[in-house]
Amino acid sequence: MIQEKLTDLIKGALENLNIEAKEVLLEHPADLVNGDYSTNAALVYAKALKMKPREVAEKIVTELKTELGKGQTSNLERGLTFRDGISKIEIAGGGFINFYLSPEFFAESVAEIVRGADNFGRNKNRRGEKVMVEYTDPNPFKEFHIGHLMSNAVGESIARLFEFSGAKVVRACWQGDVGLHVAKAIWGMKRVVRKDLRFNIYDLGLAYTAGAKAYETDTKAKSDIEELNRKIFEKSDPEINKLYDEGRKISLAHFEEIYKKLGTKFDHYFFEGREGRDGEKIVAEFLKKGVFEKSENAVIFRGERFGLHTRVFITSQGLPTYETKELGLNKAKFEAEPDLAQSVIVTANEQDDYFKVVLKAMEQIYPAITQKTKHISHGMLRFASGKMSSRLGNVITGESLITAVENLVIEKIKDRDLPPEEKQQIAEAVAIGAIKYSILRAGIGSDIIYDFEKSISFEGDSGPYLEYTYARARSVLRKQPTTNNRQPTTAGSYKVGPCTNVERLLYRFPEVVERAAKEFEPHYVATYLIELSAAFNNFYAHSKIIGSDEEEYRLALTGAVSIILKNGLYLLGIQAPERM
Repeated sequence: MIQEKLTDLIKGALENLNIEAKEVLLEHPADLVNGDYSTNAALVYAKALKMKPREVAEKIVTELKTELGKGQTSNLERGLTFRDGISKIEIAGGGFINFYLSPEFFAESVAEIVRGADNFGRNKNRRGEKVMVEYTDPNPFKEFHIGHLMSNAVGESIARLFEFSGAKVVRACWQGDVGLHVAKAIWGMKRVVRKDLRFNIYDLGLAYTAGAKAYETDTKAKSDIEELNRKIFEKSDPEINKLYDEGRKISLAHFEEIYKKLGTKFDHYFFEGREGRDGEKIVAEFLKKGVFEKSENAVIFRGERFGLHTRVFITSQGLPTYETKELGLNKAKFEAEPDLAQSVIVTANEQDDYFKVVLKAMEQIYPAITQKTKHISHGMLRFASGKMSSRLGNVITGESLITAVENLVIEKIKDRDLPPEEKQQIAEAVAIGAIKYSILRAGIGSDIIYDFEKSISFEGDSGPYLEYTYARARSVLRKQPTTNNRQPTTAGSYKVGPCTNVERLLYRFPEVVERAAKEFEPHYVATYLIELSAAFNNFYAHSKIIGSDEEEYRLALTGAVSIILKNGLYLLGIQAPERM
């Protein structure tokens, strides 16, 4: 990439000044008027050279011009271009060095994007690695709420970024199919039990709410639910087992419908009632070795030894906690995929303290697994009414949010001349895009206040705006399919006019992908796509494409924009509709 070339050139210039630079910072100026790249190398090494930063910058620029001009007849001051795609170098402020890339470079980058198509932006940084990403993690017998949508959006995007970086990604889902929440739901189901056991997901939601309220307000109910919890875990009651099996089946089938709509397909499903049970054996083994200790008939991990807090792993009733089940899960992950290079876990940041203790306990037991495990936490999705609560029965479910946004989109596009089936498909794609973009546009750890109207806007900072820009570009290309289908091999294939801000953004896409994958931050992709869309829509509004003197180039430019938008939206887990 051009970034690497520039870095090497700057390092070479510094070496000629007797400075060994291990790292050189290259950034894109916030305003395109200040160039395409900028470095503060002169400010960093001024002290070592015992010179003022601007003097160092002048020396660096002289060295760069000498190197770039070797074997060339071009001259910067005469307005001609250097080799390697650099057209101008200038010093700004107290010693920043700004680089301007050439129109020829930008035209070649457009050709490269068109040639690369769906593969453009991929890299090999994680080639040969297998990575497991665990995310979404809804619990059977409880509704799929908007917190699960957050985990799904973040996890799916991270998985796709890893795949774009060359990794083999396996997707995993960890679900609590045993535990007190299941006992509460079964308690509620018993009160509306039907002979044919024909429950639906709505029934399960009501049953859980009833059980949760009873557990807190009725002493007898609480005792019954705790006894149910034991029977469920031991599978000791045939009648309870039937209710359990039916409820579990309904929940898992419902989740699959949502995964399909969200564009996620899991490779592994882990369950507390299966893999989680192995945690008890692990705790028992390492209780003898001093990792855990007994306290008031319970088994605990004394986190204070490591600057953390103490957590219970086996309750005084002899039942394993989430912490214990987590040990069984992580052991099972590496048994299922022994050659994992990394295991990534995506949860809400409410679990940060929990994971600090669990990972510290796991470090004493499975140090190699712990070293390969990374926990990523996202913020919370909130509305004006505040935080959700499945216990109180006022959960905003994932599907209810999707449906609500879909209805808003259908109203928005009701006058479009499209078949009803296509309108419904577009509404679903736009609704999912609106929600996912709202989640991914900010840093992963940030809380989000969801705004329905802003999220479905076809203008500005929204998912539908990106989808609409893609559809607009595709509409232009459909008008001249013959010209657009010609695959350029070099920039010389085009008649090129003055470059625009569109070209000056397009070539950055691979850099953005690399950074987003390296830092586990999809918001870099989201922010970049918004900036690119704004630049293209401005170009579209002020420039003639079909019928212009540079028609073929401008069509290729439009094609390049559509490719980047499609690839970028894919990385965010958002569909790119051909029409809107």
